[in-house]
Amino acid sequence: MVRVTNAVAARKRNKKLLKRCKGFYGDRKNHVKLSKDALMSALSFSYEHRKLRKRDFRSLWVTRIGVAAKINGLSYSRLIDGLKRAGCELNRKVLADLAISDPGAFTAIAGFAKQGLVT
Repeated sequence: MVRVTNAVAARKRNKKLLKRCKGFYGDRKNHVKLSKDALMSALSFSYEHRKLRKRDFRSLWVTRIGVAAKINGLSYSRLIDGLKRAGCELNRKVLADLAISDPGAFTAIAGFAKQGLVT
């Protein structure tokens, strides 16, 4: 009988794990048991934060649009309502970008929203 080990596959698996843990602090980067836990946490956080990033950006856009709307004499909700009624399909990302980069264009859009509220 020949003794069969799983050494090659195990080493490959461990090397792959340790490679993904490169840059971690302390023993979490070069001990297999600690690395496994650290990697699971890291992957879990990265998944969660990919979702949170979308929320954070939307919140930032809403804040920027709200400030620009106030400058033009509207509240955020009245601006969005006016644009919906007027049939304007600009999303919040584009509106926030216009508010920062081209205030004149945003003022025109705010006027468009005011007309949408009147009709």
